[in-house]
Amino acid sequence: MSSSRCKICVSLTGADNPTILKAAMAVEDLADVLEIRLDDMAEPDVSQFLKTLKTPLLFTNRAGWEGGGFAGDEAARLKPLYEAVDGGAGYIDIELNTDENLRRDIIKTARGKCKTIVSWHNFTVTPSRRALESILRAQYRSAADIGKIVTLAHGFDDVLRVLNLQREAAEIGFPLIAFCMGRAGAISRVATMKLGGFMTYAAPDREHNTAPGQLAVAALKNIVMELKNGH
Repeated sequence: MSSSRCKICVSLTGADNPTILKAAMAVEDLADVLEIRLDDMAEPDVSQFLKTLKTPLLFTNRAGWEGGGFAGDEAARLKPLYEAVDGGAGYIDIELNTDENLRRDIIKTARGKCKTIVSWHNFTVTPSRRALESILRAQYRSAADIGKIVTLAHGFDDVLRVLNLQREAAEIGFPLIAFCMGRAGAISRVATMKLGGFMTYAAPDREHNTAPGQLAVAALKNIVMELKNGH
């Protein structure tokens, strides 16, 4: 549904299944992928999402140490991701900084069943070019299908460093999601779509974003359409 090969993913969070399902059904026609954020849910039912929604689903259970809401042990955190793999999810997201053995096991289990995104976030700064490239190479070595690098931008130099990762990712044949959070980073959520990014993320509406600088999906699609029409 996006205007290029870059997918538009709408990120959804809430306290329970009915809350997220209601939001999902309202934007399903605008999204290529729906991200179900499990980390703010007390008792997530992965199977209900898979049975109810037709759009490909990405399941994320973000740990507190990576800016998410999950505070339990790692076995409990990964359990619903395994359920998503077995249930036919399109994607799961596993953090690069997850214990290496646990990360390797879930990527291996998912292979051939659903795509794995190995992610790395920094909610404070954008690291140096060398540090970002090191993270990209570590993601590539993880054997995941897709990498994701998202940082907080304090200026356009930060944005350019992150977007330039697409060049190296293309050289090694590794699909990459790369953009910046924050006010300065908002432009990167659009620019990545034209620079070979695998996917960009949007909010269901202006009041329910899951990261600073995230655009509402309707606004993002309007911008994409304006660019397509040369305005």
